[in-house]
Amino acid sequence: MAEQKTRKRRFFQTTLRLLRYVVIRGLSVGVSVVIGVYLTIYIANMGGYVDKIKESEIRQQVAMSVHANPQYKFLPPSKQKELIDQRVELEKKRLGLDKPFILRSGKYLVQALSLNLGRAEHLTSDSGSRKVWLILAERLPVTVLLFCTANLVLFFLGVFLALGLSRKYGSLWDRVVVALAPTSAAPAWFYGIILILIFAAILKILPFGGLVDAPPPPTRFGYVLSVLKHMVLPLMAWIMSGFFITVYNWRTFFLIYSSEDYVDMARAKGVADRAIERRYILRPTLPTIITSFALMLISAWMGAIITETVFNWPGLGQLFYAAINAFDTPVIVGETMIYAYLLAITVFFLDIIYALVDPRIKVGAKGGGR
Repeated sequence: MAEQKTRKRRFFQTTLRLLRYVVIRGLSVGVSVVIGVYLTIYIANMGGYVDKIKESEIRQQVAMSVHANPQYKFLPPSKQKELIDQRVELEKKRLGLDKPFILRSGKYLVQALSLNLGRAEHLTSDSGSRKVWLILAERLPVTVLLFCTANLVLFFLGVFLALGLSRKYGSLWDRVVVALAPTSAAPAWFYGIILILIFAAILKILPFGGLVDAPPPPTRFGYVLSVLKHMVLPLMAWIMSGFFITVYNWRTFFLIYSSEDYVDMARAKGVADRAIERRYILRPTLPTIITSFALMLISAWMGAIITETVFNWPGLGQLFYAAINAFDTPVIVGETMIYAYLLAITVFFLDIIYALVDPRIKVGAKGGGR
C-alpha cells in the first residue's frame, strides 16, 4: 500500500510539473507571437508612414474626380480646394485614417490574432474577391505542392546519403560532397535562371515557368501532367541549391556521434553496424532530425519570393512580393500571421516531443526549464 501511494504521488507530481511546463511554454510562445505580429504590423505600415502614402493617393484621386466633373469645372480654385479637402477628410474617416496609427495598430493586432484578416487594399483573388483569406487560400496549395515536394525530397535524400557517407569517411564520394558543398551558396533562383536558359530557351523541352499550359488541358490527367512538367525546373533548382550543403551538414553531424566512445565500445563488443547506427547514432540525433523536418515543412508553407517570381509560380512567395510592392498591408500581415501561428504551434509541440524522445531533456520542477 505504501509503495502504491508513493507511485501515485510521484505520478501526480510529474503530471503537475508537465502541466506547468506546458502552460509556461505556451505563454512564452504566445507572447513571442504577439510581439512578432505587432512588429510586422508596425514595419508593414512603416510606423504610420504608409498612411501618408494612402492620404496622397486619396487626395490625388479626389482631385482628379473633382477636376473631371463639369459641375465643379468653373468653381474658383479656393472652392475646389475646399471641396477636395472635405471629400478627403470623409474618405480618411471612412478608412479610419483620421485616428492615430498607434491606436489603429492595436485594432490591427487584435484582428490579426483572431485571424480576422479583412480585405486587401489592392490585390484580388482569381475570382475577383478582395478577402485576404480567399487570396491566401488560392495561393497556398500551389506553394505547398512545389515546396513540400522539394523539401521532402531534399530532406530524406540528404539524411540517407549523409548516413551512407558517414560510414565511408574519406572515400571518393565523401570528398566530392565536401568539395561541392560551397556550390549551395548560390540561391535556388540563380540555378533556376541557368536551368531556364538550358532547358527552356535552348533545348525547348520544358516550359519557362507558370503552373500549367495555356490554355489548360481539358482532361484532369492532362492537367496533372502539365503541372508536373512545370514543376520540373523549380524542383531541380531548389534541390540543386540545397543538396550538397544538406548532405555535408548531416554527414558531419552523424560523424560526430559515430566517433563517440560508446560507439567504439559497441563496435568492440561486436554489435552489428546497422544496430549501432540505429541505437547510438540515429537515436541521439532524433531531436535534431525532428526539428529540421518540422521547420522544413513550415518553411515550405511560405514559399520563396524570388524563386517563385523567376518561374512565375503563382504561390505565396510571389503574392508576398506583389503585396510588398503594392503596400498591401492586410495581405502582408495575413501571410505573416499564418506563418507565425504555424511556427509557434510547431515550436510548442517540439518542446513537448523533445521531453519524450530525448532522455537528456528533463521537465524541471521549477519554471518548466530544461
